[in-house]
Amino acid sequence: MANSHQLLAGNFNTNPYWWDAAPPETAMHDLPGQVDVVVVGSGYCGMTAAAELAAGGVSVAVLDAQELGSGGSTRSGGMVSSGQKLVVSNAISGASPERLERLMRESLASFDYLKELVASEALDADLHISGRFFGAYTPVHYERLRAQGQLLREKTGVTVHEIARSEQHSVIGSDYYHGGIVVDEYGGLHTAKYHRSLRDLARRRGAGLYSHAPVVRIERSAGGFKVVTGRGAINAAHVVLATNGYTGGVVPYLQRRVVPVASYQIATAPLAPDLMAKLIPGRRMISDSKRNLFYIRPSPDGTRILFGSRPTINDIPEAEAALLLHRKLVEVWPELQEVQVSNCWKGYVAMTWDKIAHIGEKDGLHYAVGCNGNGVALMTYLGSRIARKVLERPDAACAFDEGKFPGSPLGGAQTWVVPFGAALYRIGDCFDAMGRRN
Repeated sequence: MANSHQLLAGNFNTNPYWWDAAPPETAMHDLPGQVDVVVVGSGYCGMTAAAELAAGGVSVAVLDAQELGSGGSTRSGGMVSSGQKLVVSNAISGASPERLERLMRESLASFDYLKELVASEALDADLHISGRFFGAYTPVHYERLRAQGQLLREKTGVTVHEIARSEQHSVIGSDYYHGGIVVDEYGGLHTAKYHRSLRDLARRRGAGLYSHAPVVRIERSAGGFKVVTGRGAINAAHVVLATNGYTGGVVPYLQRRVVPVASYQIATAPLAPDLMAKLIPGRRMISDSKRNLFYIRPSPDGTRILFGSRPTINDIPEAEAALLLHRKLVEVWPELQEVQVSNCWKGYVAMTWDKIAHIGEKDGLHYAVGCNGNGVALMTYLGSRIARKVLERPDAACAFDEGKFPGSPLGGAQTWVVPFGAALYRIGDCFDAMGRRN
């Protein structure tokens, strides 16, 4: 097997693979003194909210602490879900049947909304609806996935195929899993191209976009709010917080309710077309039933494998993570042990205590956060919904605006959550591994 230096390509870097085609953008224009709405955060949620608000005839300024498009949205795997994660993550276990129905209906609506937005606005996003394979880590997990697949059919109407282990090579060229399910209503896109297209859309509709403007504090003012940033202040009637895994402590209410979790990904060097066709037939998205799951997909051009997971309990440098993720990749496909890694990067996803995203209003501030690692379609959709709420549209009602938004039982002290949770996940996966033998 190649040594660690040989496994990292000569051009190895820690920027997301996606940025090669569509890098983040610096927009250092002077901030306006007054707008109708300030949107904090330039991810998919913030950009969609800005586009919707501007189309509604109000003036909008989008602020980002770094470059536009450098945060979690363009650091994700780019998988487009039709809402099934609410079922397979057990997030729905505490919801009433009525609310469950509304959550599932709107999760499906988010999938349709993204497809319609890309089509109607001719967005350059490399969107491809290819389905997703959920692999069973153990034989017991296979039975669990079958039951979840049946629930998905009943609650959402999506098309679910049960894949026995004997048929597994039709969806993944690996013996790592014990069968699984395929959901047809699932796809992928190019995260950075999609973000660039959303920036263009927001600008065409009249929104102003401003990079390197970290929000220091938000103060009440006679006309609404004064948003103080690292390079000036803006007065606004409304503020929308769309910061997700990058929320920080400016609004303690959200800091207590959103846990940022780093997720790491690698991109392989280009692979031969016949090998790619063998490894991932049909170019499906892939994930599995482990607690510390693997999420895998082909690059949109079909030349590379993008592989994500959490490599260790604590956060580590990307170059070190690349080697650990490569080992996990080889667990799935032993034939890739000599394949080099061109990129390794991390991004922060926003986890909530009830595993459900939330939009709402607190002390006059609007927010949409908590994608729980399922944000490409959902946060795009929730950006539109929160904009409609600000605009006081009659169709602004949303299931993700219902119910209590639970916070940390220890207030803002959440530094223990991620390593503690990761350790529990690892222990659970170790116990499950004992049952992987047939």
